Formats: sequence, structure tokens, C-alpha cells
Amino acid sequence: MTTTIDTARVICPLATLADPGSRAFTLGGGDWPLRGFVVRRGGRVFAYLNRCPHNGHPLNWQPDRFLSPDGNVILCSSHGAIFDLEEGSCIAGPCAGRGLQPLAVRIESGLVILADDVPLEEPQLD
Repeated sequence: MTTTIDTARVICPLATLADPGSRAFTLGGGDWPLRGFVVRRGGRVFAYLNRCPHNGHPLNWQPDRFLSPDGNVILCSSHGAIFDLEEGSCIAGPCAGRGLQPLAVRIESGLVILADDVPLEEPQLD
């Protein structure tokens, strides 16, 4: 039985995501597409909305740069907040007590794919 993959939800081929590594993505269209990023550790991939919980701006200021130099944590390039790679919780910095908004993904046929139930539009700010 062959399943059909919704190409509008494909983030990237897993083989092109370094280990550890990260990559930004934009899915959807219109004025408010979904802007997120994925990080890889071993065979696991985690995805988050690309929005710092401290003040709502993107975490990276260089393309695909979300991780510390050793690849162990996620960094916000603006104010230095540090987030757990696997849970998105704030470890240190101005967002203490808050965390990144996770996005469900799966790996299928060697592709990193956004889950079907995740809307392809930017969520409203809390």
C-alpha cells in the first residue's frame, strides 16, 4: 500500500539536515505563512515556531542558524535566550518560564513532513 505525501507539507529531506543541525522553513502562503524551524539530533527531528517567546521576533539572524556552536541547545540571536533542543523549554535568558511553540513533524520516505493537523498559517500571538 502506497501513501500519498502532501508536498505542501514537506520541510526537507532528512539527509540534507545535518546532525546536529537546524533549518528554517516557510510553509503555506498569503500574508501569514507558517514560519518555523527544525533541529536534528540523531534520528530524531524536532520542530518549533520561529518566534521567540520573549518578544515575538524570529530566533535566527542568519539563515538556518538556531543552534549553539556545539549543537546542544537552541539560541535566540537577539537576546541570548537558551532553549532545550528536545523540549523547547527556556533554560536561561529573558524568557524564563516560557518555551518555544512545538510543531508536530514526522519522517516518512526520507522526508521531514509537517503533521497534517498543523495549520499552514502563522498562529496568533498569545
